[in-house]
Amino acid sequence: MRREFLKPNGQTTLADVAQRAGVSRATASLVLRESPLVARSTRERVEAAVEELGYVYNRGAATLRAARTKAVGLLVPNLANPFFAEMTAGLDEAFDAADYVAFLANTGESLERQDRFLKRMREQKVDGVVLCPAAGTPLKVLRQLQQWPMPCVQTLRYVSAREGDYAGSDYSLGLEQVTEHLIRLGHRRIAFIGGNRAHSAMAARQAGFTAAMQRHRLPTDIILKIPLTRRAGADAIGPLLARANAPSAAVCFNDVVALGVMVGLQQRGLWPGRDFAVTGVDDLPEAAVNYPALTTVATSPREVGAAAANLLLRRIAEPQGGPERVILPTRLIVRESCGALMSRAVEAETLNEAGYSTPAGIAVREARCRNPVS
Repeated sequence: MRREFLKPNGQTTLADVAQRAGVSRATASLVLRESPLVARSTRERVEAAVEELGYVYNRGAATLRAARTKAVGLLVPNLANPFFAEMTAGLDEAFDAADYVAFLANTGESLERQDRFLKRMREQKVDGVVLCPAAGTPLKVLRQLQQWPMPCVQTLRYVSAREGDYAGSDYSLGLEQVTEHLIRLGHRRIAFIGGNRAHSAMAARQAGFTAAMQRHRLPTDIILKIPLTRRAGADAIGPLLARANAPSAAVCFNDVVALGVMVGLQQRGLWPGRDFAVTGVDDLPEAAVNYPALTTVATSPREVGAAAANLLLRRIAEPQGGPERVILPTRLIVRESCGALMSRAVEAETLNEAGYSTPAGIAVREARCRNPVS
């Protein structure tokens, strides 16, 4: 997990004061609230740290924090996608452990619905929101939340790479890894089947795909933009294979689309992994039990949900702190749909029959793996 602190120059937090004074943050807070429970020597150390660091106590924010509802909002763009169910479970576990309850809303990628739900959340006086922004969300939405004020953590997608808190996965690196894997298997014409909406997660995925292809000087001209549904994935394979110079593999935006692409191949008498390589993103539970099993990029939705929840809890406790970004690593999961396991089995059988199971034969096999035929 990579954690980045984007703390503006000169902005001192209560945690900074506590660290300088050698006390806990809770003790520093008691001093600033003029509590009689703190010893005089401790009070003097905290007050000296405040003076030295130039910390300004926001009494109005402290008053707001004291009147919490222990409720938060969660806004997602597509509840039909099982990824969001996994992420919500992670959020719910973290919030429940902190004695918070989350109100869930599905924006359906509608900016109007998103705006209405945020206003309703404000009317219900939630302590903060976790927001997966609908495609096209303008920066003014984040700034409006700051003005209300309503603590907000962006997750999976972000409106701004610099403003506001964010928790997500390293989509760019994940897509680069899986594309590199297909290239090493010998594929040279690879399609990227992505979503038809513009947002940061789409941009990151496409950037990872493009980076791997360009590193090997391979064309990146096969990019399909389709709805992120299984039906759209199944329908996309026909036109894709009908191209004059059709690809031999596809990197899909997520597992839902990839599973649809596999259905489309099977409807045409083609077998994923043998006749055409398919990969997804997310590693949903269905990916491992599908037949053939889906090669994918694990993005840890439950862990992302927990990270977003904990980040929001920290923001509720310290509204004036600098923006923080939590980026979880991705992991390539190799299964049958990319052909890697199948080709290894066939190659082992062929080498056995040809007498290449000797040390010399193993050396030949390793040389082939290091220098795949174009």
